[in-house]
Amino acid sequence: MSRNGKTLSVIPITLREANDFVASYHRHNGRTARNGGKFAIGATTGEQMVGVAIVGRPLARMLDDGYTAEVTRACTSPDAPKGTVSFLYSACWRIWRAMGGLKLVTYTLTTESGASLRGAGWKCIGQVKGHKNGWSSAGRERDWQPIYSQMKLRWEKQVTDE
Repeated sequence: MSRNGKTLSVIPITLREANDFVASYHRHNGRTARNGGKFAIGATTGEQMVGVAIVGRPLARMLDDGYTAEVTRACTSPDAPKGTVSFLYSACWRIWRAMGGLKLVTYTLTTESGASLRGAGWKCIGQVKGHKNGWSSAGRERDWQPIYSQMKLRWEKQVTDE
């Protein structure tokens, strides 16, 4: 796909490579948890990787039906061509569908426009409350990040949207 004169391609990458990219460039999130990762992809201009997306099991247990996955991170470098995030979301959906998946979800902060998701054909389903303590529980501590307490919007792409 050509964006601003640069052709973007999808490449398979490891979760470690994707998380390293996220650690370097994401505005407000850190690395993803190691468990539950389904796949990671990179967007490349042929010369350099300009974006990544990580897809894993849904964080919400009620959505974890085996046919639903979650884009847990989408991230681009400052020099990524315009539209790279939409390109990544579209690629994630195509790959998940090829794997037999029926629904893909993700979340944005209410302060984010969601233009990349709308551009990729996703629908905003509704608002989700933040968590005061993250998702920690006795015997399963997780690093709390301030982002966890903020309101979010849930976005979905599913087979019935096609």
